[in-house]
Amino acid sequence: MVDRVFDRSNALYVKKIPRKGRGLFANIPFKAGDLIERAPTWEFDERQANLIDLTGILEYYFVRGGRDPKGKATARYVVFGLASLVNHSLNPNAKTVWADEDSGAWASIVAIDDIKVGDEITQTYTNLSDYPKTINFVE
Repeated sequence: MVDRVFDRSNALYVKKIPRKGRGLFANIPFKAGDLIERAPTWEFDERQANLIDLTGILEYYFVRGGRDPKGKATARYVVFGLASLVNHSLNPNAKTVWADEDSGAWASIVAIDDIKVGDEITQTYTNLSDYPKTINFVE
């Protein structure tokens, strides 16, 4: 069984992490400010979110922007590609940068610290309160 699956450029790989599931790792060094991954997205609305939140996709979608007066996220996106496998951390080494283009919204994972080969790429999730209480985030 293969324990690492590499992207086409061999800059990134995916592997399973005990108690966390899959994670995204650096196979090359990244400097702060470097683009790690750029991915297309699909935006969905509150009505769709009510259904999606009942599925495992909840653990993979991104929340962009603020919250409405009721505390609900204003924009949610399924992010395609390896970017969807970036795990949560309170001490992240990357962040999501959004861009709206004619082809739709894009999510870019950008290094905020230098990342060494073998380091897991992490970011801080902005929608932790949307997750079921049964999910424990592991640092």
